[in-house]
Amino acid sequence: MKINKVITLFTFGVFLIIAGSILKFTNNPQASLVLAIGLVFELLAGLLFIWKKIKK
Repeated sequence: MKINKVITLFTFGVFLIIAGSILKFTNNPQASLVLAIGLVFELLAGLLFIWKKIKK
């Protein structure tokens, strides 16, 4: 997996976290789900980045 895909996962995770926090302010019942998915994308991007660094 190239570094561009890691950056894409990271950026999408940040977008979901921002969207989830906006939904949280509007008392949307799915806000926690959006935040959780965003955190999963952030974690995945971090793990892939660390895996690439360890692999080298």
